[in-house]
Amino acid sequence: MDSFIENVLNKNSDDKNETKKITGFEETPQEIIDSSVKKKQQAINDDLKNILKKRKAKVKVVGCGGAGKNTLNRLADVGIIDADTIAINTDAQDLLYTEANEKILIGVELTNGLGSGSNPSVGESAAKESRESIKSTISKADMTFITCGLGGGTGTGSSPIVAEISKKNKALTVAIVTVPFSMEGNHRINNAKMGLEKLEPNVDTLIVIPNDKLLEIAPNISIDTAFRIADEILVNAVKGITELVTKPGLINLDFADISAVMSEGGVAMIGMGESDTEKRAQEAVRKALSNPLLDVDIEGATGALINVVGGNTLTLKEAKEVVDAVTSKLSSDAKIIWGASVEKELGDLLRVMVIVTGVKSSQIYGAQKQEIKQKRRAEMEHKLGIDFI
Repeated sequence: MDSFIENVLNKNSDDKNETKKITGFEETPQEIIDSSVKKKQQAINDDLKNILKKRKAKVKVVGCGGAGKNTLNRLADVGIIDADTIAINTDAQDLLYTEANEKILIGVELTNGLGSGSNPSVGESAAKESRESIKSTISKADMTFITCGLGGGTGTGSSPIVAEISKKNKALTVAIVTVPFSMEGNHRINNAKMGLEKLEPNVDTLIVIPNDKLLEIAPNISIDTAFRIADEILVNAVKGITELVTKPGLINLDFADISAVMSEGGVAMIGMGESDTEKRAQEAVRKALSNPLLDVDIEGATGALINVVGGNTLTLKEAKEVVDAVTSKLSSDAKIIWGASVEKELGDLLRVMVIVTGVKSSQIYGAQKQEIKQKRRAEMEHKLGIDFI
C-alpha cells in the first residue's frame, strides 16, 4: 500500500512538472489565475485611459496684447493643469518675454512687429491678417479662454477676432477682460466700450472686471499694485474655471457641467472671498458675494459657477455651506454648478470664487448696457403711457 501511494504521488508530481514544461509557467494554478485577472484589469484600465485621453476637454488660454501677456506670465508662475497657453501680440519684444506654450506675432506686414500704437483698429487688422495662424493654433480647442485688458490697441482689437474664430470652431468661448481705471483717461475708456460691443456677440460668456472697483477694495494702494491685483484676479478666474474640469478634487466636474452654465452665460461678474476663521465657509462666501467686483443684483442671474478651495482640513460640509449660501440668493430656475478641491499649501485658509452669469449691471458698457437702457425706457413709457422721441 505504501508503495502504491508513493507511486501515485510521484505520478502527480510528474504530471505537474509536465504541465510546467508544456505551458512554460512555474506558478501554481492559483497564481496563474491571479496573474490572468491582473492582466485583464490592466487591459481594462489601459482602455479607460485611452478613452479619457481622447475625450479629455482641450482647454486653451489665449492672452491678447500686453495685459494678456501679464496674465500668461503669472499663469506660468503659479501653474495651470492641462491647459495650453497661447500669446498673441503685435509687439515682437513683448512677445519675446511672454511665457506661453505657443506665440503668434500678428500683423507682421502691417506693424512690422512694433505694436499697435494703442489703436484698436490696428489690432483688429493685424488679427485679420493673421487669421489662418490663429485658426490653426486654436482649432482643436473644446474651450477657449480669451484674456486681455480692454482700452489699448492689440487686446481690444484682436480679442473679438480670436473669439469669432473660436466660436466658428464650435469651442466654448469665454472672455475674461478688465476695463480701464477712470484715471487712465477717456481715450482708453472709449476704446474699451467699443471693444466690449464687438467682443460680446462673439463669446458664450463675457466676464468683466471693472478696475475702478478694485479701488473700493483697497483705496490706498499704489497704481502698480492696483494693476497687479487686476492681473491676479484674471489669473485666479482662468485657473479656477479651468481646473474645475482638469484637476481631480473632492467634487469633480466635467466639461459638460461647465458648458451647462457658460454656453449661454452672457455677461458675467466675478466675486472672490477667503477666510481662515472658525466660521471660514460663511465668512468666505459672504466676502465673495459682497465683493465690489460683484456689484450686481444676482437674483435675476441665469446661472452660477462656484469653486471652493481649501487645505487638507476642507470638508464637504463646508463646501455645501458655501453653495447653499449662493443658491439662496438666486432664482430657483438658475443653473448652479460647483466644485471643490484641496490645495495643501492653503492650510486653514478657505477660498471661494463665484461667477454669476446672465447678469445686468450698471458697470457694464456696450450692448448689454444699451439693452438695459432700452428696457428701462420701455418700462417708463408703459408706466406713464407716453412715447419718448
